[in-house]
Amino acid sequence: MAEKKASGGARGGIAKPVTPSPELAAIVGTAELPRSEIVSKMWEYIKKNDLQNPANKREILADAKLKPIFGADKVTMFEMNKHIAKHVK
Repeated sequence: MAEKKASGGARGGIAKPVTPSPELAAIVGTAELPRSEIVSKMWEYIKKNDLQNPANKREILADAKLKPIFGADKVTMFEMNKHIAKHVK
């Protein structure tokens, strides 16, 4: 039974390809991607642009591309997935 759940899970949830919104596509591209890949690309962007708060690495400081996604100047890494969820179909 565990095998069925594992293979079924691969087609849904975090592995299911989703379409990013235009705001999110500005960072991760327009192709359908699994949520896990979207989160990875978001972290690449955050690290490349040095957007983690140096005083608190759990905080992400929003730049012009991230602000429309987050709707705030900063969010915690734990809140990021909640904001991403609003920008995928």
